[in-house]
Amino acid sequence: MNQTDPKTDSPCIRMCTLDDADVCLGCGRSLKEITEWGGADPERRREILEAAARRRATRPGWRD
Repeated sequence: MNQTDPKTDSPCIRMCTLDDADVCLGCGRSLKEITEWGGADPERRREILEAAARRRATRPGWRD
């Protein structure tokens, strides 16, 4: 993976706390997506980032 590609860099902001649905309150990824991240190819990482962005957009108080 190209570490300089912002589309596939980890969205982790070191605020790792899961809600009742096992979604990180920091980055918006699900627990499954977090554990999958290390082995995911760039295309899958972009899919995960898009899903996390959709989650953050639907939660009041979540910042980007």
